[in-house]
Amino acid sequence: MTATRKKRIGFLVFDRMQALDLFGPLEVFEEANRSASTKSFEYETIIVSENGANVTTVSRVEIGVHTSMADCPSLHSLIIPGGGGSREEMISQEVIDWISAQAKQAERIASVCTGLFILARTGILDGCAVTTHWHYVDEAKVSFPDLQFDPNALFIRNGNIITAAGVTSGIDMALALVGEDMGSDIASKVARELVVFLRRPGGQDQYSSLLRRQTTSNDKFSNMLVWIADNLTEDLSSEVLAARASLSERHFRRAFKSALSETPAQAIERIRIDVAKEWLATSGISIAAVSQNVGFHSSDSFRRAFERLVGVTPSAYRQRFGSVEIISPSKRKPQ
Repeated sequence: MTATRKKRIGFLVFDRMQALDLFGPLEVFEEANRSASTKSFEYETIIVSENGANVTTVSRVEIGVHTSMADCPSLHSLIIPGGGGSREEMISQEVIDWISAQAKQAERIASVCTGLFILARTGILDGCAVTTHWHYVDEAKVSFPDLQFDPNALFIRNGNIITAAGVTSGIDMALALVGEDMGSDIASKVARELVVFLRRPGGQDQYSSLLRRQTTSNDKFSNMLVWIADNLTEDLSSEVLAARASLSERHFRRAFKSALSETPAQAIERIRIDVAKEWLATSGISIAAVSQNVGFHSSDSFRRAFERLVGVTPSAYRQRFGSVEIISPSKRKPQ
């Protein structure tokens, strides 16, 4: 019988970390062990903290650890989660030095979400294409100007270094690593057991478009974005929107673009696509009816805009995310 070859995966934890950044990838590797019980190797997952003490997550859950950095055995892979505790004032230089040493020894090193803020301090990401949670991209760009950010990627690999985006994207990354180690059949089995997609279509933009615009705009435009989303079949010309904002059309266009870094027409198109994605995932009405309900004049223009912004066609999106059977067209909004 072939001897088992273990790949030891270490998770570096700290106070005020995001629990799902840890447990999402960890469960992928553990499920891979169960799914590949006859394979010639398995994963060993260990949780590491700076001094071996337990840590408390952002959601106030205490997590026990297996070892300290000083006593940590050799690792095949190191994964660094994110969370509020990832900021510089909460992570010591000793931790950064230890990660730097691990990067020279381990076969893979990865960050999830704002774990990037920890990994980037080592300097090993300088000049690399990276990603993190969309909400923190602008902050990260200021803190680490030598990095090349892709705010839409779910995860990016540079040699033996991987950066994953927000929270659940750690699962996407871990599934990719299982596929690399054990083959796509095992990765697919793990995805089915965990009821997740082996490869999600699109990127972070499919979830964050309207949210990002609301959090980066002032109160006047934030309220307008909500109104637009609720009135997509109405006249949404700049003239009408400017009147709602009590501004001249010229001033409105200029202020809107300054606040949101895109024109009103671009924002409206993205909001239409955001709402269409919910229709496609949660209702059974036809794609033509979805197109009409979100304000497109033709199904063809809807399809082109959807594919350009999301990366897949409306029908492909519905196949992957839809949860109901297709029914006759209806004007009833999804609940």
